[in-house]
Amino acid sequence: MATLGELTRQHTDLDRDEIDHLQRLIGEWGLLADLSFADLLLYVPDRDGRWYVVAHVRPATGQTIYHHDYVGSPAIDNELPLLHKAYAKGEICEGEVQMDSVPDPVRMMAIPVRAERGVIAVLSREWSGRSSRQPGELEGTYVGMFQQFASMVAEGTFPFSGPVADSSAAPRVGDGVMVLDDEARVRFASPNAVSHLHRVGIGANAVGMRLAELGFNDSPVRLAFETHLPVIEEFEQTGDVIFLARCMPVLSGAGDAAEVSGGLLLLRDVTEVRKRDKLLLSKDATIREIHHRVKNNLQTISSLLRLQGRRLNSEEAKAAVAESVRRIRTIALVHETLSREPGDDVAFLEIVRPLLRLAEEGLQSPDRPVRFTVQGEGGRLPSTIATPLSVVLTELLQNAVDHGFPEGSAGGDVVVVLDNVDGVLGIRVINDGRGLEPGFELNKATGLGLSIVRTLVTTELDGTIAMRSGLADDFRTVGLGDRPQATGTVVDLTVPV
Repeated sequence: MATLGELTRQHTDLDRDEIDHLQRLIGEWGLLADLSFADLLLYVPDRDGRWYVVAHVRPATGQTIYHHDYVGSPAIDNELPLLHKAYAKGEICEGEVQMDSVPDPVRMMAIPVRAERGVIAVLSREWSGRSSRQPGELEGTYVGMFQQFASMVAEGTFPFSGPVADSSAAPRVGDGVMVLDDEARVRFASPNAVSHLHRVGIGANAVGMRLAELGFNDSPVRLAFETHLPVIEEFEQTGDVIFLARCMPVLSGAGDAAEVSGGLLLLRDVTEVRKRDKLLLSKDATIREIHHRVKNNLQTISSLLRLQGRRLNSEEAKAAVAESVRRIRTIALVHETLSREPGDDVAFLEIVRPLLRLAEEGLQSPDRPVRFTVQGEGGRLPSTIATPLSVVLTELLQNAVDHGFPEGSAGGDVVVVLDNVDGVLGIRVINDGRGLEPGFELNKATGLGLSIVRTLVTTELDGTIAMRSGLADDFRTVGLGDRPQATGTVVDLTVPV
């Protein structure tokens, strides 16, 4: 569906500031629809004088009369007189129209939308014209407030032109409403607003009293009346009750001469939400502390194994202990990263880089210098995937150095390429050292490292692995220049994430 910006640019010559004015209007008009108990539609005239619907909002407080979406559609003929009149005279006008999609006549209030250079659009309130039910005090009060905001739209003082706080999470009309006069006295309090007052121990009738006289926090009201701008504020009314408040000043007059004639205070009890937020933060901190302690415990085990290795006489036993230490350090590295990250997932690149540093420190030597680099990003992975994948990558780096660059060789490069597309993580490990032995088959490899890799990838990670000799394109793709065919090794991993 086309957006308001696209539709206005397509059909009109409105400039950027005027389109911004309309966008700020529809950013606020959920409140207006709830107060009016009716559908609101925004019409703009095109370059040839034809009218188009560019936005539509339905009320959360009542039933919609339009079940079809009219955004992008031209206005029907019997709406045009009201639209032309409101646009030309800059006055709010009302009438009755017949819509094909609605069996009963539709009442339509056409409100001119005024910007700096004049009227640029028409906002309409449209509701069923056949209702035998008499509106109660709440509905009458809400509609009266809508009419005051409609006058502000026609005068150009709504939407507010100054810096306005984000209203996406602000209270709605159904959360609780207080209507205030120009001296910030309560004229009306909705049943939900009265319940909020009772929750904090205020049992007196609020009508006719200022919030401060009731012992209720009135700072958002005072600030909104002083600045002529809406104010969103969260405050702790009592030790165990937290409110999110939004105060909308009602202005009369236009431009700098506008004065506050009242206000609308919306209230939402967010106590339980904030308690859950604190609980989540507490749990998150606890999980990170657990990861930190696991990392410390693994480092302690690693240190004990190194001490044990120094007392061994068998070179084979020393090598086995050293490999165990390396694998434990790899797992500890994942937990160290998780101890710094919120939640239970981690940016895999933040694990790969330290793994390459560990490989540089432990695998290369002066007589076979090996350069380790990483390209691309792997995205964020759950710890259940990141841990075994880190062990797999460590084993592949070890295998690349041991078999690609034997002692006494001239060394070379090992490149790790990461790619995460459509929920599938791809890892390619390329080295430009010695190629695979003729007839090599991964499934028949008996070394412990490749056995660990094969088992973790196919069983625990439900992925695939392939190993082959390098091609000239493989090396050029990662920036290693021209290498002879069948040089080095390429390992491709794919893991669903």
